This record gives sequence, structure tokens and C-alpha cells, in this order.
Amino acid sequence: MDVPMPKFARRITQTSKKSYGMFAKAAGMAKEGRDIIHLELGQPVHDTPEHIKQAAIDALRGGHVHYSDLQGILPLREALAAKVRDYNRIEVSASEIMVTNGLTQASFAAFMALLDEGEEAVLLEPYYPQHLGKVEMAGAKPVLAPLDKAAGFAIRKDLIEPLITPRTRMIVLVNPSNPTGRVYSREELQALADLAIEHDLAVVSDEVYEQIVFDDGRHTSIASLPGMKERTVTMFAFTKAYAMDGWRLGYLAADKSMMPALMKITTTEVTHVNTFIQYGALAAVTGPASVLDEMVDDDCRKRDLVVSRLNQMPGVVCPRPEGTIYAFPDISRTGLTAQAAADAILEKVDVVVEAGSFYGGLGEHHLRICFGSQSYERLEEAMDRLSRFFNSL
Repeated sequence: MDVPMPKFARRITQTSKKSYGMFAKAAGMAKEGRDIIHLELGQPVHDTPEHIKQAAIDALRGGHVHYSDLQGILPLREALAAKVRDYNRIEVSASEIMVTNGLTQASFAAFMALLDEGEEAVLLEPYYPQHLGKVEMAGAKPVLAPLDKAAGFAIRKDLIEPLITPRTRMIVLVNPSNPTGRVYSREELQALADLAIEHDLAVVSDEVYEQIVFDDGRHTSIASLPGMKERTVTMFAFTKAYAMDGWRLGYLAADKSMMPALMKITTTEVTHVNTFIQYGALAAVTGPASVLDEMVDDDCRKRDLVVSRLNQMPGVVCPRPEGTIYAFPDISRTGLTAQAAADAILEKVDVVVEAGSFYGGLGEHHLRICFGSQSYERLEEAMDRLSRFFNSL
């Protein structure tokens, strides 16, 4: 007798599915004893700094194990507000900060609070797939606006504005950019801000890589531009810069007018973030900057290794990422599609990379390679393997 299947909601059955094929295949190969090097996951190789771990342990032992402020503990929100004012140049108070379960929950709250069914959200392509999926789950339609690939995936107003319709509600920004590694200039961000103001749009800005910027570059938060704080939800996390990915800790900054709507989503969903780990976050944001600087310096050294080695491989052209922990080499001269190359690299040299096509059509003929996920020595081995692969074509 056939057992009837439950009827699933359209938000599950009619939205994009994230592919876990490469990860599952690599896991199976590892079980067979093959030495797999993972360069596909945006997972920091560094351990969480000791003073951050100790602060969470002390809070746990000190009895901070009960329900706490729904918006995040006040000392942490005050410290984060000071950081956002000083570093991001966004004038916020502690009441305009919300602590979240990673940037992932912050973006979910923003999309659910700001999008209605049938409305549209503009994503810059190559896009971050999780954002596209959440837009769809909110019942809205993602509209893909191309970046200028010939100019290093630059923001151009004239490529975005024709896609804005009466149904457009927001623009979604990732800066620094995953997957391209671009850190957008103030001029590019001003063009985007002008569009938002002219068309009365919200901006949801993912700035998880804000502190991983190289070569004396400067990250600019779009909410710091005139007229933008009131219409922008800016999202941050401890995930990458502080190597706290498993902690699931992020936060958002938004005008006080938005906070009740955002909190309606988060408090219904999870009530609030784990109490005692917020004390670890407080130690991170108030602790010595040298800890963060050392990790970014290590990422920069590994970036230089990967870019240098990739550019020596036949058929590969790799621009120097300005930020993030990703290289985004162009492999179009090999004649391989992104997915075909990723599959062959895994099969032939036991290295997992991500196909750029996962980030949309503009990512085709690119690979995303995470240099932040391995030690320098392990990256050297990975580059030796990739060199063998591309030299064999």
C-alpha cells in the first residue's frame, strides 16, 4: 500500500534548490581513502581566538544560561553600535542593533519583513545563492542585474535601472563581494544609492567580509551615504573575520523605524540568540585588534600565493581579489564549462572547487576558490594539483 506524501508548501517546492552534489561526492571519495583538499567552503581555517572562547566559557560558568534580551544583550549591542559608528560611519544607537543567529538569520528577517508576495528584489549577478533562495521563500521574485564583467564586475547604474519596475521593492548588495572578491568603490555605491533614493527602494547590504580587505583598501558601508541609513538593513557577522563560523553569531543595523518589523520575524522564529555566546562576541568586538589583523594578514599571504600560482597555469586568468577569502579565476580559455572543470578537478586531482555558474550565468567559465579555508602549506599542495590538472589539458 502506497503511503500518501504530505503536501509541501510552494515556498519549498517551487524555489531554487541548493546543490550539495560536489560536497557529497567529495565526502564519498574521502571515505575511500582519497586525500581531498576542500577549497569550496567559505570556512576559515583559523581557530577562534582564545580570549573569545574564554569569555563564553566564563559566561556559561557564571550563570548566563537563561533567556535574555530579545534584541541581544545590552552590553553587546552598545559595543556593536560603537563599532558601527566608528568603523562603518553609520550613526546608530544600541536600539538600532539586533544580534542574530549569523548573518543568515539577519538576511532572512530582512527579506521576510520587507518583501510581499509578487514583489521584486534586484540581486547583482554574480549573486550569493542563499539570498536568492530567501527572496523566493518570502514569495517575491529575484531579478538579476548584471555587473560589468569587463570592468572587473563593477556596479553600473545603467545596467540596473532598466530592470526596476513598479513591483521592485529592494536592491540586495554583497560588499565585499562573494564570489568575485571585489570591494566596491564609494562611487559605485553612490550610483546604487541614487537608484534606491530615486525609486524609493530598500537596500539589504551583506557586509560579512567587511574586515577582510587587502592592500590598504577601504570598505564603505552604503548606509553611511547621505539618505541611506533610513532605507538600509546592514548585516554583519563574526563568522569570517573572527573565525567564529560555528558560533552562528551575526548582527544587523537598521533604522529604529524598521526594528519592530524585523523583531517580529526573529522573535517568532527563535526568540533570541543563545545567551552565553554573546559574551564571546562582546570579547571579540572589544578585544585587541591585533588578533583580527593577524588573521587578515595570513589571508592576504594566501591570496597572493593562490593568485600567483593560478596565473601561471595554462588557460587560467585570475584577477587579484580586493577582499574576502575567495579567488574567482576565469577558465574560459580552456574551453571547459565551470561545472565540467570542477567535476574533472575533483575526479583527477582530488581538489574541491566550486563552479562559478552556481552564482548565476555571469559566473560561467569561472571557478570560486576559497584560499581562507586551508593552511598555507595545504594551499601549496592544492596549487600543485591544480597545476597538474590545467597542464594536462
